[in-house]
Amino acid sequence: MKKLFLLLIIGALVLPACAQQSSEEKSAAAGQTVQNPAERNKMLYSLGFLLGDNLKTQLILDNEADYKAVSQGMRDSLLGKSSQTDLEKYKPQIITKYQQDAQIISERHVAEQKEFLENFAKEKGVKTLDNGIMIKLSKKGKGRSPSASSTVKVHYEGKLTDGTKFDSSYDRGEAFTVPLTSVISCWTKGVQQMRPGAEATLVCPADTAYGNRPVGTIPPNSVLIFKIELLEIND
Repeated sequence: MKKLFLLLIIGALVLPACAQQSSEEKSAAAGQTVQNPAERNKMLYSLGFLLGDNLKTQLILDNEADYKAVSQGMRDSLLGKSSQTDLEKYKPQIITKYQQDAQIISERHVAEQKEFLENFAKEKGVKTLDNGIMIKLSKKGKGRSPSASSTVKVHYEGKLTDGTKFDSSYDRGEAFTVPLTSVISCWTKGVQQMRPGAEATLVCPADTAYGNRPVGTIPPNSVLIFKIELLEIND
C-alpha cells in the first residue's frame, strides 16, 4: 500500500510533465544524465518538493507534527530501515484518511469555485452566456465575429481558480489556430462574442470544459479561466 501511494503520487507528478515535453527537451534531458553532485542535490530536492506539493492535494496535513511524521516515515523507508509501526495495522486507517480527506478537499474545491463564479459574475462588464459561461471584454476589437464553424487564430492563457497556470500560447511564443468545432464548448460559445483584435477573460464552468475528466494538470470538475486575444478569423 505504501509503495502504491508513492507510485500514484510520482505518476501524477511525472507523467503529465513527460507528455508535455517536446522532442528537443527530451533529447536535451537525455544528454544531461550525468550531473555534478550540486546539481544532483538540487534535482533531488526539487523532486522532494514537488512530491510534497502533490501530496498536499491528496491529504490534509494540519501541523508541523504531521509533516515530521510523514517525512520520518519516508526517510526510514528510503534508508532501508525497519518501520517503527505495524504497517498492516495502520493500512486501513491510511485508506480511510485518504478517502475522508479526498471528500473534504473536493468539498472545499467546489465551495471555492462557486465563490469565484459568484464574485466574477458581479464584476462590471461581465456577460453570462449559456450554461453559466461568462465573458468580460477588456478590448472590443473590430469587424465581424466568428461563427460556431469558424477557424480562429488566438493567443491565450489558461488558469485554474487558484491562479495555477496550466497552458499558454504566450509562453510558447506561437499563436494557436483551431476550428471552433474542435474546442471545449465554452470556447465555441465564448469566442463567438469576440471580434478580431478583441481581448477577453473567459470563465468556463466545469461542465462546459472537461467535466469530471482530469486533463494533464487540470483536476476533475475544474472551473477554467482563459485570457484570450482573437487575432484572426480564417473561414
